[in-house]
Amino acid sequence: MSSSFPLDGLRVRIAGESDKGMKRAHNEDFLYLPDAERLVMVADGMGGHACGDVASRMAVEAVVAFFGATAEERDVTWPFMFDGANRRQENRLVAGFKLANLKIFDSAQRDKEFQGMGTTLVAGLFCDDELILAHVGDSRIYRIRDNAIEQLTEDHSLLNDYIRMKRLSPEEAHRFPHKNVIVRALGMKETVAVDVRREVPQLGDVFLLCSDGLSGMVDDNSLLQVVVEEQDLDRCCEELVSRANANGGADNITVALARIEPQ
Repeated sequence: MSSSFPLDGLRVRIAGESDKGMKRAHNEDFLYLPDAERLVMVADGMGGHACGDVASRMAVEAVVAFFGATAEERDVTWPFMFDGANRRQENRLVAGFKLANLKIFDSAQRDKEFQGMGTTLVAGLFCDDELILAHVGDSRIYRIRDNAIEQLTEDHSLLNDYIRMKRLSPEEAHRFPHKNVIVRALGMKETVAVDVRREVPQLGDVFLLCSDGLSGMVDDNSLLQVVVEEQDLDRCCEELVSRANANGGADNITVALARIEPQ
């Protein structure tokens, strides 16, 4: 069931869905919808059985725990340097990501069973006047506005690196044999760079967070079509997952939708 909360004279309605897809034996994605915080997250774990799902859950739980610990404290001792140029909530989100990264990395170093595990993570934190987006990896955040779709995150993948360096034509990119190679993820190294973006939500906006099990199986135009045509957010999430499975369901599929509505 979708839920909602007020936001600066408007209302945010949230829904989400996660599915193991058609090819995988279990689901290594992890979906988090707002509870105490106005925070939504999608994580896509890597590392195989008993590793990927551990990493994705660990990442989300670490961020949630950090948000809980810093909910009221204004002078809390933070585990990472506070960037004075950014507002507190942005620093809070970035610190949560970095703490999650360190927890996953340390666990993989201590336990051979978890060696090589990691996870992508995308998050949206709704503040009173803006939406703060953070991400690591190739899970994505889109914005649908005025019947147009825009990807707000940049994939941290080998394929995207080649595209940015203009070493691939569109046809070569489509045939690229290493599309699943991630160059940045939580748990890969002891430290991690977190990409952050601020958005000012407008009435009618829909923000779509997803793992590559959706974006890799359903093209952007089809994502736009479903979101525009299906006004019930729960059914919209179900339809997006259904389309990914109908196109092969090669990976776990997770999607979260946040729509800006009248108060």
